[in-house]
This record gives sequence, structure tokens and C-alpha cells, in this order.
Amino acid sequence: MRIHLATDHAGLDFSRYLVGHLTKAGHEVVDHGPTSFDPLDDYPSFCINAAQAVVDDQAAGVDALGVVFGGSGNGEQIAANKVVGARAALVWNLDIARLAREHNNANVISIGARQHTIEEATSFIDAFIAEPFTGEERHARRIRQLFEYETTRSIAGASVDPAGVDPARLDPARSAR
Repeated sequence: MRIHLATDHAGLDFSRYLVGHLTKAGHEVVDHGPTSFDPLDDYPSFCINAAQAVVDDQAAGVDALGVVFGGSGNGEQIAANKVVGARAALVWNLDIARLAREHNNANVISIGARQHTIEEATSFIDAFIAEPFTGEERHARRIRQLFEYETTRSIAGASVDPAGVDPARLDPARSAR
């Protein structure tokens, strides 16, 4: 399997360790950066590039997943989820790592490097990679609904309350008016 990695400065040591661990386990690893420590680096481009590579690989029929790291993992998950087709889950224990794949068919996970030891994070990643998506209709249906909303801003047959959504968030040009 191809595994795409990305991080910020807080996860750089994890990322370096994982390249070796995942390669030894037989995976092809693509590291989207950073390549050196910079305490002022900006993680969005690294994480977006990794998530986009996962989505592109999967669309091309390549078996691929992604792992992104940061101090908390929150911003990295948000960045990865900006990619259409990415389903990034914030993982903090083994059950969540497995459920991310089993129920949500997540294709990227995010882990807080300051929240876990390398051993813990590695166990989450190994569990995530090993766990298959169940394919159960209820889970597949929900994933289809999320993708439909992501690409059309509506869900057929479901009410999405437009009053609860700030139009400027959906159309950044509106916020400039």
C-alpha cells in the first residue's frame, strides 16, 4: 500500500520514524514534508498535498492512505478535509483508528504528535491500515451523503437548513461584498 505522510514541525520526528517503520512493513511511503525543522512552518500545504495525493491515487486505482501529524492533529485534520474526497479522522486511540476505517472508510488520519508517544501513534497507524471498511449499506450511504454535500452543497432527500449556514462560508466572494 502507498502511504502519504505530512506533518508540521511538531510531528517531524514521528514522520521520520514512520518512514522507516512503514517501509519495513512493506509499504511505499511518500513524505510530503516538511523535510527540515522550522518552528514557524505552515502545515496546511503539506497536509493538503498529502490528502490530495491519497484521493488522486485512489481515483487511479492505487491502494493508498494518508497520515498527517501536528501538535494536536486538529489543524492537520481540518486541512486534509479541505480536499474533495478526503475523509480525515482525528485519531486518539486504537478503537477510533479502527472505526475510522471500519465505519467511515477514512482515507486519512490525523494524530497529535504532542499527545502520544511514537509507540502509541504507530499502533494507531498500524490498526488504521489493517482495518478494512465494512461496506455496510448504512455506512456507505452516509459516506455518499457526505460526498454529495461536499460536491453539490445539498443532500438529495435530506433537509439541510440553509439558515444555519453562513453564505459567505460557501462563497468567499460574498464576504468581500
